[in-house]
Amino acid sequence: MTEPFFLKPYFQPKIWGGRQLEQFGYDLPEGKIGECWAISAHPHGPATIENGPLAGKTLAQAYADNPEYFGNPSSKVFPLLTKILDAEDSLSVQVHPDDAYAAEHEHELGKTECWYVISAEPGSYLIYGHHAQTREELTAMIENGEWDKLLRKVPVKAGDFFYVPSGTIHALTTGIMVLETQQSSDTTYRLYDYDRTDDAGNKRELHLKQSEDVTTVPHVDPQLNITTETVGDSTITTLVTAPQSKFFSVYHVLVKGELVQKANAAYTLFSVLNGSGSITADGKTFDLKKGQHFLMPNQVSAWTLQGDMDIIESTPGAEE
Repeated sequence: MTEPFFLKPYFQPKIWGGRQLEQFGYDLPEGKIGECWAISAHPHGPATIENGPLAGKTLAQAYADNPEYFGNPSSKVFPLLTKILDAEDSLSVQVHPDDAYAAEHEHELGKTECWYVISAEPGSYLIYGHHAQTREELTAMIENGEWDKLLRKVPVKAGDFFYVPSGTIHALTTGIMVLETQQSSDTTYRLYDYDRTDDAGNKRELHLKQSEDVTTVPHVDPQLNITTETVGDSTITTLVTAPQSKFFSVYHVLVKGELVQKANAAYTLFSVLNGSGSITADGKTFDLKKGQHFLMPNQVSAWTLQGDMDIIESTPGAEE
C-alpha cells in the first residue's frame, strides 16, 4: 500500500467528559464523551480504516494480516495509541504500570504516555507527580487522605507538553484538552476520585494496592530535550524521542506552505489538530482537515504536506 490510510475513531463515554470533541467535526454519540481513540488497535476501542484496499478493516486486523505495511514488526500487538481527551471535569488521580507489572497482572502492555495540550482554560493545572519522599510516606499520606499535601499541581496552558512515564501519579483537571500519545494499553489504577458517584450513586473502583505497587518514589521530572527545526516557513518541534522515550517519538509540526518529509521509522502516525491542506505520497494527493487521523505505511519513504496546518506526528520506538 503506497498511500496513507485514514482512520475512523472510536469514542469513549466518560463521567468526566463533555462535548468539546465536536469542534473537530466528529459525529459524537449521545452523552458525555471523554475520549476519541483516534489511532487505535486496542480491543477496547478499535479504529477502522476508511480508504484503500484495507477499507473496513480495523487497525488491529490490518496489523495482524498485513505486517509488511508496518515494517514486519516483532511486536504481536500494534504498540501505540493516539487519543484526544476532553476533560470537562477532572479525571481520577491515577497511575499506570510498566511493561513487566502489566504483563504479570493485566496481560497487556504497560502504559507510558505523553500529552500535547490543545487547549486549557485560564488557571488550569495538572496533577503531575507527588511530594512523598519514601514509600512509607506515600502510604501514610494515602491512608490519611492527605491529598493536598501529597499531590503536585502544575500550571498548564495550550502548547505545553508533558511526558508521563509509567509510575507517574497524574491527572488532567477541569477545562483541559490534550492529544495523548501512549503505549497501546487500557490499564489505569485509580488512586483518588474525589469521592464522586455515577448516575446510580456508586463510587468508581479504586486500586490502592496496585497504585502503591507501581508508583515511582520519589517523583522526578523527566529531562526532555525539546528542539525546533525550521524548514522553509514550517517548523518541526521534537517533543520526545530516544533516549528519553524508548516507546515512541512525538513531533509537533506547523505546516506553512510546502513541507517535504522523509520517513524515519517503520511507519508514521498523523493527527491534524487545526487548519487544512493536503498530503501527497507516491503521486496521489489527499485533502486534509482538522480532526483527521491517518497512518503512513512502511512502503512510503517520503511525502509532501501543503497548506496551513497544526499536526502531531508520532513513530514507534526502536524496540517496538
